Amino acid sequence: MRMDYARLLSGALRYAKDALFGEWGRWVLLVLLSLVQTFTLFLLPFYNGYIVRVLSGRTPAPEVDDWGRLFLDGWKLNIINLIYLIPVIVVLAVFGGIAVISAVAARGLDNPDVWASAVAAAVTGIAIAALVRAVISFISLIAVVRFAHTGSLLQAFNIVAIVSQIGRIGWGAWIAAVVVILLIGLAYTAATTLIATLPVLGWIVNLFLGVVYGIFRARYLAAAYESVPAAG
Repeated sequence: MRMDYARLLSGALRYAKDALFGEWGRWVLLVLLSLVQTFTLFLLPFYNGYIVRVLSGRTPAPEVDDWGRLFLDGWKLNIINLIYLIPVIVVLAVFGGIAVISAVAARGLDNPDVWASAVAAAVTGIAIAALVRAVISFISLIAVVRFAHTGSLLQAFNIVAIVSQIGRIGWGAWIAAVVVILLIGLAYTAATTLIATLPVLGWIVNLFLGVVYGIFRARYLAAAYESVPAAG
């Protein structure tokens, strides 16, 4: 199928705007929840739980309530993301181990050639891990949306249903949809990095922008998933 990416992006942006602009209490609360999640190393993932609600396709934007459900859904999302990250972690561990062994086993650590091989191994590992992460994202992103729509953690790993859903959307259309959101993510990262250079104000602005981007991204993925009937 031919996916209307402009419509998906504009719809997601409008959704994020309606969810936050004028809803200042919700916006501030979500900023606080994102901070709590970050500083507790995702042990209190209430913010992720809210993102799950957006991924589920709820319109208009849901309220921040039912804290027990937010906590449970946030942890389920943590688990899904962690499991899909395992191949990336394995690649980094393997190449990181090679780099360490190269440095430790070699004699004459003051020799630049020794460190060059270790650095080369580390850089290679990072590059391969980034590639693996990008490839996995074509499955993992639709997996988290499927979980949010079904409410079942196991459905995030129902590879047959996930592949079937991508087939309904069209592999080319879905890959393009993921590439679009990845490019927007890179642009967002570059912009927030620049904003962060502003003393004090920069990080405060980025906190609020982070919530906008999180809701925008979740709604975009949900809309792309819903562009065709869900696979059984």
